[in-house]
This record gives sequence, structure tokens and C-alpha cells, in this order.
Amino acid sequence: MTSLHKPATAEATGWTGSVFDTGKILTLSVSHFIHDVYSSFLAPLLPLLIEKLSLSLTQAGFLATVMQIPALINPYIGQLADRTSVRYFVILAPAMTAIPMSLIGIAPSYGVLLLLLFVAGISVALFHVPAPVMVARLAAGRKGRAMSFFMTGGELARTVGPLSAVGVVSLMGLEGFYPIMLVGIAASGWLYWRFRKVDLDISDRRQKTSIRTTWRHMRRVLAPLSAILVTRGFMHAAMTAFLPTYVEMESGNLWLAGAALTLFEASGVAGVLTAGSLSDHLGRRRMLLFSLLGAPLSLFLFVYSGGWLRVIALLGTGFTLLSTTPVMLALVQEHADGSSPAAANGLFMMFSFLARSAVVVLVGMIADHIGLQTTYVIAAAAGLLGIPFVLMLPGR
Repeated sequence: MTSLHKPATAEATGWTGSVFDTGKILTLSVSHFIHDVYSSFLAPLLPLLIEKLSLSLTQAGFLATVMQIPALINPYIGQLADRTSVRYFVILAPAMTAIPMSLIGIAPSYGVLLLLLFVAGISVALFHVPAPVMVARLAAGRKGRAMSFFMTGGELARTVGPLSAVGVVSLMGLEGFYPIMLVGIAASGWLYWRFRKVDLDISDRRQKTSIRTTWRHMRRVLAPLSAILVTRGFMHAAMTAFLPTYVEMESGNLWLAGAALTLFEASGVAGVLTAGSLSDHLGRRRMLLFSLLGAPLSLFLFVYSGGWLRVIALLGTGFTLLSTTPVMLALVQEHADGSSPAAANGLFMMFSFLARSAVVVLVGMIADHIGLQTTYVIAAAAGLLGIPFVLMLPGR
């Protein structure tokens, strides 16, 4: 009996699903980089937007929240992607994110700015929910390696994006940098050209699987991963949100504070690039155990050491802490095969957003009461609490 999706289209598309398609996976990784560069524009341009629109700090803080709100509907975006052609979500997203993010400089009012960021947030969700599913379909049996390639694009964007925004605005002005959207539009055109003949349907469109059914099918994976996201979230919040503040408070050197964050992110890129591939050979649980042991120990060493040893500890923390994401994505896609892979990824990303949003506020509250150094120690200890949940995950 002929399959609905694979044999009937394999010859026509040139894709059989049995070979690691390096070219198309790298295309998605580069597109991930371009897309996430745009989504990182808000933070570096926020001081200029505050000045232009006379915003309060409360209003300014709400901008990032509005951009994140669409993450709450990630499971439903995944469910929709499971029932349609998943590639169109990914193809359109770079342009759909680039256009509103390139227009924030000419927003005439706070309301228009909120609308632009909300539209960009929807587009961000439309890209990040189905894109890992496409990557998994192109990876054959090496999903970890493919997720490492894909996530490297996103990690690099978080390093380059703020610098790109500031550089373009310094050359063209806040209200004149909107032509930069053409790069994102070109990225969508490139994706269409690369994937126009590739059939990556991921489920039977006649089969409608509810979010509740997807959760029941994936509970043994998603429940432990959600707990790991919370425990890991303390370290992640402490390092990504408060590292420059912590270093500046200790050293009084703002340049050193910025350099510390750059080193942390750069080591994270190396971790993302290698962890997924290693997990293909060593197993997902072993790599997560390595990360959830290595990150807290490195963070303890960072807090209590000095000099070059502290730099090494910072690099070790970034490498191990940020390397967990491709392993988790690969794990979700492996156990979602035959179910609703995009909806499963949407659930995972929703839990990730909720955990990240809640924990970063909690870490800030703790730091206000007991100081950042003690908070870092608590964050490292919380990371170790994730180890029992790794052991609850299914094996190969």
C-alpha cells in the first residue's frame, strides 16, 4: 500500500528521508540566524524608543512581554502546522518578522509599536514551532546533529543581532533603517526556492489529533523536560539576565561586564554545535546529565574563583548550560514520530516560555533580598535538582 507522504513524492522532490540532508539543514540554520537577528532588535533599540515616544520604564518593559505573548498559543500553532504543509510557516516567517521589526523606528505611537511587536511575536512562533520538525525530517537518524546545526544559527543571532541593530541605526537613523527588512524578505524568497519542491508533510491531514491527546502521548517526555526547564531556568536567568550586572557590581568595569556576556554566549554557541551530535552517539539522557552536572559545578566555580580560573568557569557554564536545547528538541521529535510532531514541539516551547518567564522574575526577587552572589549559588543548587528528572526520561 502506497504511503500518503513518502514514496509517492520521493522521486519528485529529490528527498527520501533516509539521508542526512546537510545542504537544506544548513539553509534552515542560516535562515534561523537571519530571522532571530530581527527578533533581537528590541532590546538594543529600547533606549531610543523610550526617548522618542517618552515611555515609562513600565511601558518599556511591557513591550518585551507583548512580543512573547504569542508563545502561549504555540501548541495550537503546532497543531495547525501538523494539518497543513509545514514548510510554508517557515518560508514566510523571516519576511513576516523582518517587516514589523524594521518598522518599529517609525512607529508614531505606543499603540502602533505594541501592534508591530505583537505581529512579530506571532511570526516568531510560526517559525520556531515547525522549523525543528522540518529539521528532524531532514536529519534521517541524526536528529541531535541536525538540531545542533539549527540552534547554532539562533545562538549566533543573539550575539550578532544587537550589534547589527545598533550599527544600522547609527548609519541610517532610528526612522531610516526600515530598508533592512529586504534581507528578511530575501531570506523568505531563498527558503521558497530551496523547499518549493520538497514535500515535508508530517502527518496525515485527515487525522486531527487534539492538544490533549498529544499531551497524553508525550507526557512521559514532556513532564520531565518541563521540570528540567524550571530547574535549569534558575541558572539560565541568572546568567543571561543578570551576568553583566553581577560582573559590573564586582569589578566596576562596564566593558568587562559586556565582555563576560559575550564570552558566555560564544561558549554557548560551541556547546550547541557539539551537544546534539554527541547525543546521537552517547544518548540524549547522558548528554543532559553531563550538562546538568557540568553547568552547576562550573557556576559554583565561577562564583568562588578569580582570575583566569573564573574565565574558564564562565566558558564551562556557557558551554554546558546552553547545550541542552538541541538535545531536548531532538528528544521531543524522536518520541513524537507518528503522532503530532509540531504540536508536541509547540507544547515544549510553551512550557519553555512559561518556565523562563516565571523563573527570571523569581531570580530577580531573590537577588533584591539576598544579593546576586548568593542568588548565583542558589541557582547552581537548583540546577542540580534537575538530575532526577533526567533519569525519568525514556531511553533510546
